[in-house]
Amino acid sequence: MKLFGANPSPFVRKVKVVLAEKNLQFEQEQTFTFAPSAEFKTISPLGRIPAFQDGDKTLADSSIISAYLERIHPQPALYPSDPYNYARALWFEEYADSGLAPIIATKMFFNKIVGPLMMKSPFDEALFRKAEQEELPPMFSYLEGELKGDFLVGNSLTIGDISIGSQFVNLLLSGVSPDAAKWPKLAAYLGRIHSRPSFKPLIEGDKKMFGIK
Repeated sequence: MKLFGANPSPFVRKVKVVLAEKNLQFEQEQTFTFAPSAEFKTISPLGRIPAFQDGDKTLADSSIISAYLERIHPQPALYPSDPYNYARALWFEEYADSGLAPIIATKMFFNKIVGPLMMKSPFDEALFRKAEQEELPPMFSYLEGELKGDFLVGNSLTIGDISIGSQFVNLLLSGVSPDAAKWPKLAAYLGRIHSRPSFKPLIEGDKKMFGIK
C-alpha cells in the first residue's frame, strides 16, 4: 500500500490514523498539491491529497480511501453496523471535512503556518482572528452538545471521531484549542482522541516539523 500526501494535511492524517488503527503497513510519498508528481496526477485527477495505491488499484479522496480500507480490513470496525449510527458517523466525517476544514485548515493553519513558510504568502491575522472568535465557537458548541460519552457515536472509535480529531490537530498546530471552561466535554474528548497511539506520534511529528513545542 502506498499513500500520496503531505503530513500536515488533515485529510492525509485521517487516512494514516485509519491505517494505524487497523495495523496496516504502508509507505508514504510526501506529495504537495503545488508540486505534484506525474504519478500522483494520474491517480488523483482533481489534484487533491491524499491519493492511494494498493497493488494495481488506485483511489483518491480521504473518505473514499477510508471506506475502501474498512471493506478490505473490516476489523477493528470504524464504521458502525447499526444503520443510524453508521449514518451519524458519516455525518461527523462530513462535519469535519466540509464544516471544520474550510475554517481550521484554510483560514487558520494554511494562513498562519503553511502559506508564510512554504509559499512566502503574508499571514492575514484579521482572517485568522475572525475564524477563531466568530466562526469556530458555534461549531465547538455543537460538538459539545453531541458528546454523550467517550466517542461521538456509540461506544467505540469511528470514522467520525478520526475525521474530527484530524481537523483539530491542525487547530492545535495553529496555536488554538477549545477553552476547557467553555467546552469541557469537547476539550476532554480531544485529549482522549489525540492520546491514542494512532494519533499521538503523528501529532508529535507535525510539531517537530514546524518547530512547535
